[in-house]
Amino acid sequence: MNALRTYFAMLALVLLQAVSVWAEPLSRAQISDYVVPPYSLGEPLNDQGVWSLRNSGGAAAGYVFETGELAPLPGFAGAPINVFVMLDLEGRFINVRLIEHNEPIFVSGLGEAPFHKFFEQYAGLSISSSIVVGTPYGAGSGETSLVYLDGVAKATASVRIAHESILAATLVVAREKMQGLSTEPAARPDPELEIELTWDDLIKEGLAGRKTVTNAEADAAFVETIWANDDPEAAESPDENYLDLWIVDIGPPSIAQAALSDDTYKELQRFLKISPEMEPILLIDAGRHGLVSEDFVRNTAPDRVYLEQDELPVALRDADLLVELADGAPDGTAMIVRTDRRLGFDPAREWTLQVQAVREHGMFRPEVGSVIFEVTHATDERYFLREGTIEPVTPWMEAIRNRLPDLIVLAVFLGGLGGVLLIRMRRCATRRSFTQIRLGVLGFVIVFVGWWGQGQLSIVTVLATLRTGIEGGSLAYLLYDPFSLLIWAVTILGFVLWGRGFFCGWLCPFGAMQEFMHHLGTRLRLPRIEPSTRWDRRLKLLKYVLLAGLVAIVFVAPNHVDTAAEIEPFKTAITVFFEREWYYVLYAGFWLALGLFLFKGFCRYVCPLGAFMAIGGLLRGRNWIARRPECGSPCQLCKVRCKYGAIDNVGEVDYSECFQCLDCVTIYEDAKQCVPLILAVRQEQKEVAAE
Repeated sequence: MNALRTYFAMLALVLLQAVSVWAEPLSRAQISDYVVPPYSLGEPLNDQGVWSLRNSGGAAAGYVFETGELAPLPGFAGAPINVFVMLDLEGRFINVRLIEHNEPIFVSGLGEAPFHKFFEQYAGLSISSSIVVGTPYGAGSGETSLVYLDGVAKATASVRIAHESILAATLVVAREKMQGLSTEPAARPDPELEIELTWDDLIKEGLAGRKTVTNAEADAAFVETIWANDDPEAAESPDENYLDLWIVDIGPPSIAQAALSDDTYKELQRFLKISPEMEPILLIDAGRHGLVSEDFVRNTAPDRVYLEQDELPVALRDADLLVELADGAPDGTAMIVRTDRRLGFDPAREWTLQVQAVREHGMFRPEVGSVIFEVTHATDERYFLREGTIEPVTPWMEAIRNRLPDLIVLAVFLGGLGGVLLIRMRRCATRRSFTQIRLGVLGFVIVFVGWWGQGQLSIVTVLATLRTGIEGGSLAYLLYDPFSLLIWAVTILGFVLWGRGFFCGWLCPFGAMQEFMHHLGTRLRLPRIEPSTRWDRRLKLLKYVLLAGLVAIVFVAPNHVDTAAEIEPFKTAITVFFEREWYYVLYAGFWLALGLFLFKGFCRYVCPLGAFMAIGGLLRGRNWIARRPECGSPCQLCKVRCKYGAIDNVGEVDYSECFQCLDCVTIYEDAKQCVPLILAVRQEQKEVAAE
């Protein structure tokens, strides 16, 4: 029987490893469908299906992942239960949804609705809480740190496997990505260390931890609750042990040999050979508790024993091994549970085992209450090996490393574009192919900066920075998105060199999309809409009014800022690529369609970010567009050709409305278009003829 059980255990582990090999993470498009607004999917953080999560302003907001890649624990059908998880930067679940499973009870029995409903309970819960699947106890207890999830009747084991997968995968991400968690590599048992030990030696060296709770102490834990008198056996024998728990980490071979019989030790070693990352823990209860409930299913997570380390829960699972103890070990209920060092558990550091004591009150519909008893344990470091210490990486440095290739491409692009506009602008503007060059740059901005790099700047960032300054918070969150931060830095530098034109004319993906629509409308010979000069001036004030309104909302109703900022269609068109509710898509599509007839109407009249850029452009230190005395009189060609209405009647440039299209620079340098140059050439010809 033992051999047969070992065979099936090995087969299950082989299947588990096979699943982890062939399973592929969801694609960006597939996983984006699961992200709930106002969040959006960021960039991939590794090859195991972990993505960054962005808020409506494009700033880092957490992590997105699927459990099938990080914790492919097999369900009853042998395949993992793959679950989608959105986790914020504080370790709270934003959304948990079922992706794929093959659990027979739901496929051909209860239907999937109860399974989906189970996952809805995670929203708002924190990974620092001890979350368990079970029946919440009735009113009046309040003496437990556990957070209960309602299970699914007739499918308790399946939902516990799913819960274990979520917990294990989430802790992998938390320990790798979140601040304040241990980044030291987990210790591994030293296979070469041979020390002859007995059970008594384990006790003397502190390798076997013990926790005793008498019946009287258990009664005291339930005092002043409705369960205070619901254990007659405790009242009859107050001095006897309710719980007499022994815990031993049997990963190190020398300790395992001292705690287990020869047959059990050999079976354990065969088990660990198949799965070397497992850390087995021996539990023995010589009291009345018994470790697990009557409903416990083998090879699943224990339902009344929980493990924590660094104040975070650690996934446990029954090893499904028959346990015979060594001579001298206490008699009692014994089981071997296992966790996985890859999931963050470090056996050489202190950890805590929590044991749940449960009582029922009432006969027909009993109310269930529970309390927790804890025992802390650590195994001597000398029984383990470490590969070395990993220095913690600051979040901003990790963000840079994750996006280094994109940042290099972006830096080269921004440096090249800025250099050309600063040094070779006039020569570039006079090239016959300038329009094609400009459209090529704008196409790159849409595809790489916008859709790929998610570098569409937004007024949300400005408002969030303002709110943070008012509330005295930290601006460190800006460092989580180095791609956008680099664009912001270059944009601010552009204020000094050119005003708002550098960003609004060259780096805004949505503005670039509108410019393409303008060229399309021209090609189709569609009628043009152009407000009069008077109405043009009036409409340009609208964006400043909208900006002032958004700033006011920061003070009056800060929780509604993200909603109000939807006046920007950037998120719909760029961040999520039109994969939103129809009314958002219709709104963004309206502005793009209007671009066929009205040149960049949103940018000129409505964009609150453009208003902010115009204000920032007041830092401009030079008039970079050359003008002649004749500009404005007798020549007004630049004024007539300027699609933005940024040149007045006397030929002066309004840099707050200039988008750096360079059309006026092209005219200024062209002797066949610029009237002053044409007149100068004619005058020179007359003088030559007169001579």
